[in-house]
Amino acid sequence: MSSVLEVRDLRVSVDGVPAVRGVSFDVRAGEVTALVGESGAGKSLTARAVLGLAPHDARVSGSVRLAGEEVAGAPPAVYRRLWGRRIGYVPQDALTVLSPVHPVGGQLAAAVRSVGRVPRAEARRRAVAALERVGIADAGRRARAYPHEFSGGMRQRAVIAMALVNSPDLVVADEPTTALDPRVQAQVLRVLAEAREAVGAGLLLITHDLAVARSHADRAVVMYAGRVCEAGPADEVFGSPRAPYTAGLVASLPGAGFGGGPLPVIGGSPPLASALPAGCAFAPRCPAVGEACGSVEPELGFLPHPAPSRKSSDAGRADEPARTVACHRVDALPAAVTDLFTREARV
Repeated sequence: MSSVLEVRDLRVSVDGVPAVRGVSFDVRAGEVTALVGESGAGKSLTARAVLGLAPHDARVSGSVRLAGEEVAGAPPAVYRRLWGRRIGYVPQDALTVLSPVHPVGGQLAAAVRSVGRVPRAEARRRAVAALERVGIADAGRRARAYPHEFSGGMRQRAVIAMALVNSPDLVVADEPTTALDPRVQAQVLRVLAEAREAVGAGLLLITHDLAVARSHADRAVVMYAGRVCEAGPADEVFGSPRAPYTAGLVASLPGAGFGGGPLPVIGGSPPLASALPAGCAFAPRCPAVGEACGSVEPELGFLPHPAPSRKSSDAGRADEPARTVACHRVDALPAAVTDLFTREARV
């Protein structure tokens, strides 16, 4: 399965402060790669750099290849050619994308016509079909409605329809279920998955919600302080984490037998990009910190290929990317790394 997005050693600094520090990952056609971490980990800035939407004062370096084309640091004209046709975007807040003064169907039709000479009637037909694909009932009538006449969940569905209306190679969804209640979240994620599968796009899912990543992603990339600390097949990363930071995130999730009461937490707070500690950025919060952790930043290292993944049909192949972990003590830690985080360790 080919990669629609290849990111290598991506670095983004804002006002001279390194906010994304050497991030690498792939997104394959037809698969979901989740970029996971706490707020401030660098997830959204990574996505914005991929999309060509990094802040104007940001400096971007490294490689971002979209369907084989290098676009890192490309001028706006290059991205204007790619937007809609090759890249679709689902933001946190649908109201930042949808115009309040134009009907929703008209905005989707405009997106269709923005990538080619399409008759107005055909563009409208495609717009209605896109709304039907994301489960909006009576799409022909609803296409004439304005965004304020849609519920929050319906607006998010409309934005998904807009992102996918031109069958792009890559869809980037940045916290697409923020501010939605759990029932609507589940509906939106299901619609996003079904619509993406219908066009065969790869999906880069940006989320701080581990449960969402665990249940919807094929691959996971866990970020901390602007770097990748662990990456690999999602069911393996979340089922048997090897980086202490990933283990802390997993331990904080209520399990099937959770009977109430406080959950384990990771003590302290993530560091500011402008005040990173020496050595491993997670060392001040890590319950397994060692001598080297406070002075030498760990590099990503490869783990042996695990047993075939349950969620990925091609797991275990020779070309399956190995899991990577950035931790000085990965070989010394117990297999159940989540045991490092207990209820008694709460702060």
